[in-house]
Amino acid sequence: MKGVAKMPRRPALKKPSPPGPKDPVGVYCRVRPLGRPDQECCIEVINESTVQIHPPDGYRIFRNGEYREMQYSFKEVFGTLVAQKELFDVVAKPLVEDLIRGKNGLLFTYGVTGSGKTHTMTGSPGDGGLLPRCLAMIFNSIGPFQAKRFVFKLDDKNGVDVQCEVDALLERQKRDAMPVPKTPSGKRQIDPEFADMINVQDHCKVEEVDEDNVYSVFVSYIEIYNNYIYDLLEETPFDLIKPKPPQSKILREDQNHNMYVTGCTEVEVKSTEEAFEVFWKGQKKRRIANTQLNRESSRSHGVFIIKLAQAPLDADGDNVLQEKEQITLSQLSLVDLAGSERTNRTKAEGNRLREAGNINQSLMTLRTCIEVLRENQMYGTNKMVPYRDSKLTHLFKNYFDGEGKVRMIVCVNPKAEDYEESLQVMRFAEMTQEVEVARPVDRPLCGLTPGRRFRNQAFREELAQKLEIRGGPISGETEEQSASEILLQNFPPLPSCELLDINDDQTLPKLTGVLEERHKLRQKLSEEFAKNVLTFKTILRELDSSVMSKENHFQGKLSEKEKVITGQKTELERLEKKIKTLEYKIEILEKTATIYEEDKRHLQQELESKSQKLQRQASDKRRLEARLQGMVAETTMKWEKECERRVAAKQLEMQNKLWVKDEKLKQLKAIVTEPKNEKPERPSRERDREKPIPRSVSPTPVPNAPPVRLRHRRSRSAGERWVDHKPPSNLPTDTVMQPHVPHAITVAAASEKALAKCDKYMLTHQELASDGEIETKLIKGDVFKTRGGGQAVQFTEIETLKQESPTGRKRRSSPSNADPPEDAADSEWTDVETRCSVAVEMRAGSALGPGYQHHAMPKRRKP
Repeated sequence: MKGVAKMPRRPALKKPSPPGPKDPVGVYCRVRPLGRPDQECCIEVINESTVQIHPPDGYRIFRNGEYREMQYSFKEVFGTLVAQKELFDVVAKPLVEDLIRGKNGLLFTYGVTGSGKTHTMTGSPGDGGLLPRCLAMIFNSIGPFQAKRFVFKLDDKNGVDVQCEVDALLERQKRDAMPVPKTPSGKRQIDPEFADMINVQDHCKVEEVDEDNVYSVFVSYIEIYNNYIYDLLEETPFDLIKPKPPQSKILREDQNHNMYVTGCTEVEVKSTEEAFEVFWKGQKKRRIANTQLNRESSRSHGVFIIKLAQAPLDADGDNVLQEKEQITLSQLSLVDLAGSERTNRTKAEGNRLREAGNINQSLMTLRTCIEVLRENQMYGTNKMVPYRDSKLTHLFKNYFDGEGKVRMIVCVNPKAEDYEESLQVMRFAEMTQEVEVARPVDRPLCGLTPGRRFRNQAFREELAQKLEIRGGPISGETEEQSASEILLQNFPPLPSCELLDINDDQTLPKLTGVLEERHKLRQKLSEEFAKNVLTFKTILRELDSSVMSKENHFQGKLSEKEKVITGQKTELERLEKKIKTLEYKIEILEKTATIYEEDKRHLQQELESKSQKLQRQASDKRRLEARLQGMVAETTMKWEKECERRVAAKQLEMQNKLWVKDEKLKQLKAIVTEPKNEKPERPSRERDREKPIPRSVSPTPVPNAPPVRLRHRRSRSAGERWVDHKPPSNLPTDTVMQPHVPHAITVAAASEKALAKCDKYMLTHQELASDGEIETKLIKGDVFKTRGGGQAVQFTEIETLKQESPTGRKRRSSPSNADPPEDAADSEWTDVETRCSVAVEMRAGSALGPGYQHHAMPKRRKP
């Protein structure tokens, strides 16, 4: 890790995960048949839950001889002969049952290109896939309990509202008044292109459906193409001149923290045919292309969403309960993922190459999310799951957080060419099975009396039968009048009340008698009514007393329950406080662990830096040791040469001293042996000039003397600079010809500064010659840098400047005719190599100046 990582911020707990049990992600495997019987197969089904994959022939040649057969286990494996119905009953049917019970579900197919994902999801003519079978099962289950159109109305925030019957009727009239309806009608003739796909003969349905609810189904169809979301059901105006490209949609989060696509078209459907027609309409807009591996390869992820809205009926069982809190909205997402592919096999170029890259990137993000979820669950870590890196994972993140059941069908092609891709798919499937998703909770009950729908229907049917017996339906007021008429029919009929004669004595007595009878009957009815009232009051009192006793009994039980609830609340509060304390401790421990991890990371970085520093120091030490060894070897060789040179110089000095002693002895012998009366005759200068002095032979070089490195003499015209070293003890010769060196630095003593500026060196040395004259020698050499940072001079030649006197002065002390001694050849040294064995080296810390030492062999001088 580079740099100092900040402590990750803990995300806010939007929705606590359900504390209930968890279920692993259900992963199933389906093996498609081979395209040709002669194709090589690399996957075989071992049993109903295991497949074996082995490398194809020739694969070991390219993989260094590795040959391993791998077995992978799934929840269930479907071979090449398994029908679509069997696959649906095992995988998709439980998801449809959960959808009707108000729970969410996610089903997606995963695999390489050409492995049969779209066939598994959609199906083929005569053999429908999972999607048409799910639609058929939904409408077979809720068919008689569907609400009328527009009773449920989806809003733009992933919610649903319920409308009264009047508003729904207005919406239906408005829809019928449109010239071209946007939603397909269920009464239209089915398109023969997909008629065979939805012709499901088994009529599968959910057994336990809440009959007191009403249902409505809404479908939508989107695709994720190049990490953009497009609505496949969106109506765009057709323009030949300037066609309008489809607009991408964005993801948002609703109030329940669920992800949804804003502005997506959601169509209310009432039958399987209508729903599949909507799907087929969007399927024609989905992007497919021809590649080397698949003639109709899906270039996008297709997501078909089925939403089921349900709400309970009111207490009478007639209308939908007008309470938004009682509405349940569940969702089933069927996802047909685009296949992962290798561009070197598909030979993709241009847009196809870009599509393949985006497909592989989104599938890689899905794999990364699964890996992080698995790591968090297995090792207890709290890493952030990168849902937002891809639209695909961001859309379905709620399912992995415990908002529904997740199932995956891994489609594989057993042909040998897909071996490596199939191996990666198997590994991903094996890892996905280890991820657990919280089990969704059941929806709460509404609290109304169950069975009210059918009781209301039975009451209506019974009332209709009774009215039909009486001659047709009548209103409630008529029923009350007929009851009063039936009661009045029991009274005696009134006679005629017309008085036509004053002396009529019969009409009034008859009328009086009838009224008296009626009065008696009324009194009987009043008494009977009073008795009935008393009886009813007695019954009411008894009922009231029983109700009071029951109420007291229930109040006692309720108080006991309240005490239990209070105790449980106290316990809950205590547990909540304990949980908060533990959470606080966990947070402190997490912070401490983070600090320790940072310290550990810093220490690891410091350890790595120090180990690197030690490695560098060790390498520098090795280089320094090698350099010192070289310097020691060079210094050893140099001192060996210096010792040999000093030994040679010492030998020469001893030989010179020995020669001087021999000369003195010879002179003494000559003085002793010559006659006393004779004086030695001094040879004249002319005779010396006539008789050449024989040149002494150079002695045999000493075996231990180091050989002098010969150097080529450079031309003076090359622009070289000289150091002209003239000691102050030299005497002026006053000769016409004087040594002249252009561009020279004249010094009285050699210095490091002068030698550093020049590449030639010349030393002017004066001594007395054998004839008594001054002999000037110009000793020349080359200047070069040494390893120790100083300057060294290697002498190369000697120029001798002599002058002779014409008067012929004699300097010899021995007689002219005296023969040279026998060892004169051994005593006189004229060899150039021996006379040039003088070196000047500039070294740091010398006593003669800054970095100067002078090694010179003393010159031999004849007596």
